[in-house]
Order: sequence, then structure tokens, then C-alpha cells
Amino acid sequence: MKYQVGDEIIVLLSNEEGRVVEIMNDKMVMIEVRGVKFPAYMDQIDFPYFLRFTKKKLEEKKPEHKTYIDQLPKEKPKPNEIKVSDGVWLSFIPKFSLDDFNDEVVDLLKIHLVNKTNIAYKFTYIQQFFGKTDFELVNEIAPFHDFYLHDIPFESVNDGPSFSFDFSLSIPDKKKAPHFEASLKLKPKQVFQKIEDMKDNNEPTISYQLFTDYPVKTEEPYFELGSLATRGFKIYDASKARQHLEPARSVVDLHIEKLSDNWKHMSNFEILTQQLHEFQKWYDLAVAHRQQSLVVIHGVGTGKLKDEIHDILKTKREVKSFINQYDPRFGYGATEIFLQY
Repeated sequence: MKYQVGDEIIVLLSNEEGRVVEIMNDKMVMIEVRGVKFPAYMDQIDFPYFLRFTKKKLEEKKPEHKTYIDQLPKEKPKPNEIKVSDGVWLSFIPKFSLDDFNDEVVDLLKIHLVNKTNIAYKFTYIQQFFGKTDFELVNEIAPFHDFYLHDIPFESVNDGPSFSFDFSLSIPDKKKAPHFEASLKLKPKQVFQKIEDMKDNNEPTISYQLFTDYPVKTEEPYFELGSLATRGFKIYDASKARQHLEPARSVVDLHIEKLSDNWKHMSNFEILTQQLHEFQKWYDLAVAHRQQSLVVIHGVGTGKLKDEIHDILKTKREVKSFINQYDPRFGYGATEIFLQY
């Protein structure tokens, strides 16, 4: 192995000096330059001794002469010091090893939140498998910095990992939204292809952009209630709004024969659309009534309705967890949702 942890190195592209902090595999190392850690291929770095030696020789040969203040050239920013805003990203660094057949395999994915903007953010991070929380973190990320989150075993990519963030500004801005949600779900086939592309293109990570610009605050529409009342509209006290809502249900059956009398003449797409509309209706009512749980009967079938509902639940901030397991009443055809407020 050419490098060891602690070795001083130089980045060939920028001539910046740093050191090796971790050996990732036989081709890549984690380096630290000016307090920032990032991965690099070994052919992108070198030991700094040759550069130092040649630089010293050039300085020795340079003739001495006096330079006056008015002769000093104006400093120009170096290209590598100009930082361009490019949003916030979630990056995965594969850690490779060799198997028994001397083939390169991925052991785990190191997960980093990368802030390529000039704004600092607070964030709440939740990582889940099959809707169950596996890792949580609340922290803050500085401008133009990356933040190491945690590792996941590579085989767990088959378990449908999802990554959810709730961002807010470290320094509040009245013109910006109070918070912003972003999420990502990994699909195994896409991840495998991205890793192959990463290796072919000699890139250190696979990355997904969470957002480009933090959103501005949306103004709530204002209604003149007095004129509406005079025209015969009913005006309710917002604090008593819940008592005017339709009653919620603790169990919702989405079998199409329960929802429509003419379902036999509907296409599969029309059936699925009506089932999802019905689910959203009762989910919203459960949240409005601040229910603690809701059971949705979706049946077994092809699993399409269940998958669609699970994908929707992963984006809902009120969902604490949900589970699809055997129940004596419904078999495997129902999902129980646990809510939090």
C-alpha cells in the first residue's frame, strides 16, 4: 500500500497539501485538506516532498531585488477559492473490499450531507427501512461543508432504505419558508448501475440533489370574512373547526366493491385512483382529529395499492411508523399507521 494513515499528501489538481485520514480500499483514501475531509483516488494525490524540493531550488536561484509597494500586483482570487452555489446533496461513498475470488465488492455506504450553498441549515434527519426508523439525527451544517451522517451495510439497499430531511435556516429569514422537507428512496437496480458508472468515470461518490434553492415563504391567502357572512356563507371559529369535521375512522376498507357500485366497468388505473383518493381523505381526517393510529385495509392482490400507500406514508411528517404484518382480522392485507403530532 503506497499510503498510510497520517501521511502528508498533495492534491495534484490544486497543489493543496493535506493528509491521509483513512484507507478506503486499494484505490481510494479519505484525505483532509484545510479541515475538510473528502475521498480521493490515489492517482489524484502524491507525496509533497518533490514539490517542496523543486520549489526550494527555484527560490534559491531567484535573484534578490527590491520590490516597492506600488509595484505589487493586485491579488486575483484563485480558481479553487471561488465557490459556486449548487444546492444541497446527499452523497454515498462506497467502501470496497476484495472477496475470496479477489473480486472487488462493496461492503458499506458512507453517507454524507453536502451543502454546496453559502447558507447554514439546521436539519432533522430520519433514515428508515420498510417504514421503520433505523437512524435519527438533529444537527446543523455550515455553508460549503459536508457532514458525515452514518454508514449502512450495502446489502441493506435491498431493504428499500429511505432518507428524509426537514431543513430550516440557522439564521431565520422572514422571507424564507420556516422549514423545507426533502426525501430520497434508493432503488437497488439504480444504485448498482450508479456504482458501475462511478467506477467507469473515476468518480469518488454517487450523489443525489435534495434541493437547489431554499424556498421562499408562501403567503397565506386572505379572505374578507365579513362580506362572505353577509352573502349567506357560514363562518366558523377556527378553534372550534374540529367539531365541524366529518367523523374519522379507525379502520378504512379500500376494497373497490366497498367504494363503488360500478367498479366492474372501471379500468385498473381508475380503480387505483379512487382507492388512493379514499385513502387520502380518511388519512387527512385522522390527522385533523389527531388520531393516534389508523388501519388501512388494502388487500393482498398484486401489492400495487399497498406499495403506493407505503410510498405516500414515507413522505408524511405526521407518520411515526407503519407496519404490514399478519393480523387475525385481515391476514397480510392491512397496514397499521401510527401517528405523532
